[in-house]
Order: sequence, then C-alpha cells, then structure tokens
Amino acid sequence: MSENKPPDSQETALAKRVLEPVSNLERASILLMSIGESDAAEVLKHMGPKEVQRVGTSMSALNEISQEQVESTVHLFLNDVGGQTSLGIGADEYIRAMLTKALGEDKAVSLIDRILLGGNTTGLDTLKWMEARAVADIIRHEHPQIQSIVISYLEPDQSAEILSNFPEKVRLDIIMRIAALDTIQPAALSELNSILERQFSSSAGAQQTTLGGVKTAADIMNFLESGVEAEIMDGIKEVDEDLGQEIADLMFVFDNLIDVDDRGIQTLLREVSTDALKIALRGCDDSLTDKILGNMSKRAAELLRDDMEASGPVKVSDVETAQKDILSIARRMADAGEIMLGGGGGEGML
Repeated sequence: MSENKPPDSQETALAKRVLEPVSNLERASILLMSIGESDAAEVLKHMGPKEVQRVGTSMSALNEISQEQVESTVHLFLNDVGGQTSLGIGADEYIRAMLTKALGEDKAVSLIDRILLGGNTTGLDTLKWMEARAVADIIRHEHPQIQSIVISYLEPDQSAEILSNFPEKVRLDIIMRIAALDTIQPAALSELNSILERQFSSSAGAQQTTLGGVKTAADIMNFLESGVEAEIMDGIKEVDEDLGQEIADLMFVFDNLIDVDDRGIQTLLREVSTDALKIALRGCDDSLTDKILGNMSKRAAELLRDDMEASGPVKVSDVETAQKDILSIARRMADAGEIMLGGGGGEGML
C-alpha cells in the first residue's frame, strides 16, 4: 500500500519558486549569466545603451537562482548548465568583466558604476538613452558652448544624429567649438547638470572631465551623412584651413580600408552582407576593390564581380549609405579589438 504523505515545506517552497513566473528581462539576465562572459559580451554588442543598462541592472539583482530555474530558462539553448549552481554569487566581477568586453573600458566605466553602485543617472547620462531628435530639442535654445559640451559628452554616432537636426551654420559652429574643447571643470559640469535638472535627476562628478578635441570632432564627422559632412568640412576650412586638415586626417573613410591588413579585411567580410559590399565597391578605387576581392575565396570573388557587372546603375546616395554601414561595422569591430584600423592620422585603434 502506497503512502500519500504531503510534501515537506522545503520541497513545496522549492516547487513554488521554480514555478514562479519569470519576466522576459529576468530570463535574459539568467541566460547571460549562464553562457559565460565572452558569449554574453557578444550578445550585448547588439543591444542599445538603454537595453544594456536594463539587463545589467537586472543581472546585478539576481540572487539565489535555483538549478531548476536556470534549466527551465535555457533548456533549448544550453545543455551543460548543470554545473552552474552559484548564479548571483560574485556577480559584480562577472558584470564588470562582461560589460568591459562588450563596450570597451571607456564606455563601460560609467555604466558599471550606475548598475553596481546604484547611482542615479546624471542629466548628461540620461541623454544617452534618448532619441537624437529629442536631445536636439532639449539643447536647441541653449548657448552654443553648452550644446558643444553636451554633444562632446555623447557617443559619436548619436552626436552625429543630433547635429543633423540643426541648421548648417549651427552645425559648423558646434563642430568648431568641439574641436577647441579640452577639459571641463567640475563646477561647469555641475552647472550643466543643473540646467538639465529641470527634466532629469542630476549629480556632478568630482574630477575634471576631458571632453571634445579634434579627435572627437573627427569621430562625429565620420557618422554624418556625406552631404552634411562635406558642408561642415568646407565651412571649417574656410575659417581655419589647418584645423580642417587636422580633422580630415583623423577621419576614417571607406578608402582607408586599404590600410587594414588582410586578416582584418577577412574578419570584416564575415560581418558584411554581399549586397552591401556589391553597392559599396561601386564608389571606391580599383586598388581597394582588388584588396577586398583578394581576401575572398576565388569563387566568391568571381560571383561578386559578375553581380557588379550585371547590375544596373546605382545612386550615389545608395553607395554612400552602403559604405557608411560597412564603416560602422568596422568601427564596432575595432572598438571590440577584433580588427585594427589604420590610415587617417595614424591612430592604431578607433
């Protein structure tokens, strides 16, 4: 005769915990904590800054994750999670290492501090998670020097989008001011955060902050549409020929891919679609075309040449867009240390 005794309280509690609903954000956090730093970093590279912060915050809050919860979350993706029974223990070190691998040390520092130390996002940092048009509207009526500091503080691709929402003369003025920036005093940064405090929580740093400079201006210019980029460069050279040339020397354009070594080109090609490459090569020198095709298999190179010859005329704007897309991939891979970008002003890494 079988006994039907009720489960003990520990088993009931465990079963209840396993069956508790888990949000999509928590599932993502458990998965990233399970797959290892390198793989997790690769996933984070494809997320936006706001998504990275949300997932990172959720990961730092994980505690006492049961074996059953892990298995129920990742059973279709991983079969070897049985050995990971200490999720949530030592999470700070894991998160620091993972975010640094994914974003690079410079980008990860402030985000890590906000996630692990529970610090509030400053007014300036809040702008990083906003749409470019919204940021442009917020700073549109501020003094040009304030505008230049804000745009210097943000990532180059976001800064370029913000600049695109301003008139040509304003864009030129801001880029010139950014190129002239060097450091900003704590009091000035505090005052700027106070300006933004009307809409966001704000706090000031305690140390002098490096902002702007010619390299920052060049980085932002790299992300502007070709027409806007040319207008601003012409305007800069009219005012200061030497400054314009200095910025131009630091910019990395599509033709500079000729300076990337063969291994780097091969690594880049694995991330670039054939369709984008077919269009982008329409607007480059034969030497760069030969270099890129030379780093493909013979069959793939022949097919690409045939496609380029068989396809009809392509708009210049389409060529420029394809080249910008490939350059964005190249810069992302360079930031991750996967390839080395040469050329320009001789900078080894962008």
